[in-house]
Amino acid sequence: MKKDELIALAGKVAQNSYSPYSKFRVGAALLCANGEVILGTNVENRSFGLAICAERSAITSAISRGIKDFSELAICCIDADYPVSPCGACRQVISEFVDADFPIHFKGGSGEIITRKMEELFPDDALSELKKN
Repeated sequence: MKKDELIALAGKVAQNSYSPYSKFRVGAALLCANGEVILGTNVENRSFGLAICAERSAITSAISRGIKDFSELAICCIDADYPVSPCGACRQVISEFVDADFPIHFKGGSGEIITRKMEELFPDDALSELKKN
């Protein structure tokens, strides 16, 4: 699957977001090693700490289906004028399941796309050594 197709899927699923408080709709498209694409969107709650981001939504959905090998991730925030990178909590969760060179694409409403490797977004993953055991 091409990067642009993955990003388009993320933008489409962002429209399903439940974000009545922030009005900040985000979608994620997770390309799995088997070629399947798992989608996720952000879901807010009145108790804001209970909200889940699109990235974590996609990853937990994949894990629930028994899929743990991922190829790349696209994130689209259709309400931002700029590309929005994953939050700190999402960076931590993503790093649990991917290698340092895992590509993450993010896009806002302006059309600009930024691609970073996991190690660029989370350079000091002190717990990555635990994955080797």
